[in-house]
Amino acid sequence: MTISRTSDRSDTPYVVAPPPVIFLAALVLGLVLHASQPLPVFTPSLAARVVGGCLILGGLALSGAVMRHFGRAGTPVVPWQETRRLVVTGPYRFSRNPDYVGQALVVVGVGVLLAAPWVLLALVPALLVVRYGVIAREERYLERRFGEEYRRFCGRVRRWL
Repeated sequence: MTISRTSDRSDTPYVVAPPPVIFLAALVLGLVLHASQPLPVFTPSLAARVVGGCLILGGLALSGAVMRHFGRAGTPVVPWQETRRLVVTGPYRFSRNPDYVGQALVVVGVGVLLAAPWVLLALVPALLVVRYGVIAREERYLERRFGEEYRRFCGRVRRWL
């Protein structure tokens, strides 16, 4: 199910940066720090590789599901284009931000897979930037754009999980 609203003006949430860029920056920073200043917090193991791989695959699957649902709804995934429909099906039944959960799972998975605690530490500020520089702006935008339908959606679905 999607809720549609037409508009004659183009507007966007004006996020600080696209979330994939934010998560990729955290991943790169964590990997650079891991290579230059390794923290021997945990060692690579078969279990870590399996868990890390599962987290990566789960995150990619979740983000892929988001893209499929956006495509079916005919609304762009990217935050710099006008949202045409409020997607409330698929993974959006459980989280208002499943794509960001998926992207975070990929970063955590890489950190676990490579036994790179810097990656996990770099994710913390990235999540704060996503929460306050992306999600907060998107929430204000969607409430303006979809009004009561969006408020009802927020009332029944959590922000993260």
